[in-house]
Amino acid sequence: MTVFGFHASHEQVHPSALLDAVIHAESAGFQAAMCSDHFAPWSERQGHSAFAWAWLGAALQATNLRLGVVNAPGQRYHPAIIAQAAATLAAMYPDRFWAALGSGEAANEHITGDAWPRKDVRNARLAESVDVMRRLFAGEEVSTDGLVTVDRAKLWTRPDTPPPLLAAAVSPATAAWAAGWADGLATVAQAPDDLKRMVDAYRGAGGDGPLVLQVHLSYAKTDAEALAIAHDQWRTNVFSPPVCWDLDTPEAFDEAAKHVHQDDMHSTVLVSSDPGWHAGKLAEFADLGFDEIYLHHVGVEQTEFLDVFGDRVLPHLIARKEASA
Repeated sequence: MTVFGFHASHEQVHPSALLDAVIHAESAGFQAAMCSDHFAPWSERQGHSAFAWAWLGAALQATNLRLGVVNAPGQRYHPAIIAQAAATLAAMYPDRFWAALGSGEAANEHITGDAWPRKDVRNARLAESVDVMRRLFAGEEVSTDGLVTVDRAKLWTRPDTPPPLLAAAVSPATAAWAAGWADGLATVAQAPDDLKRMVDAYRGAGGDGPLVLQVHLSYAKTDAEALAIAHDQWRTNVFSPPVCWDLDTPEAFDEAAKHVHQDDMHSTVLVSSDPGWHAGKLAEFADLGFDEIYLHHVGVEQTEFLDVFGDRVLPHLIARKEASA
C-alpha cells in the first residue's frame, strides 16, 4: 500500500516553523516525511536554507514518523561525515531514517571552492562515496585514495541495521546506473510515461527496494491564487538538467527565471484549488507502482494545505488503496 508523506522544504520555511509543520502533518494523517538538504535556496524570494541534519534529529524526536533526506556526498559533505550522521540517527531511531543520495547541484557544492566536475565524474564520485559509507556502516576502518580521500575512518556508534541508501535520480540513464548500488529509487514527479520509463530502467537493470516519488503541488482557495503561489515560489525550479545542476547561486536562478510565465508552472507543479483533482493525480502516480509519495506544497504557508489534504485528499487515497488490496 502506498505511503503518503509530507515533504519539508528547508529552502522556503524557517526550521522552527518547519518542525511545527511536520508535527502538524503527522496529526493530519500524513504517514511519513522527507526533507531537502541545501546550502542555499533556489531563489532569493524563498529566503531560507537551514542545516537539514540538525532538523532531522528534532523532527524524529518530535514525531513518530519515518523520515528521509536527499543528500549529495562527495564535495560539500565528506561521505564519512554523512555516514556518521546517518548512523547516529539510525541508532537513535531504528528503522525510521533513510537517505537518498545524488550527485548534487553546483548551487550547494560550489561553497567549498573546489571545481564543479562533469556529470560522469560526479557519478563516479557518488559511487565511491556510497562504497565508503557502506563499509563504515559495516564496521570497517576505511582508507581510500581516489575522487574521495579517506584516512583510517571508523564509525564507533553504529545502528543494528544500516539506514537504506536510495538513489536520487531524474533520468532513466541515471536510474539504470544506480540500480547496481541503491536500496531503492527516489525521483520527482514527471509525466506518467516518463516516470514509467524511469521505473522500468531501474527495475530492468536489477534495481530493487522501494520506489519513492516527490510531488510538487500548489493548493489554495482559488486556482488563480494557487498558480500565483507556484509562480512566486517555484518558478526557479522549472529548468531541466543541466541548467538546474550547473547554475550556482540564487541570483543566477532568479535571473534565469525572469521570463518564466505563470502558465509554465504546470509543467512541474500540480496546480489546483480542487482537492479531488489533486487526489486523482496522486492516485495516477500510485498506480505506477510508487511505494512512497511525498507531497510538497510549494507555498511558504503549510497549515491550510496540511489540513485540507489531511481531511479531503489522504482519506480518499488510503481508502482507494485499501479497496484495491
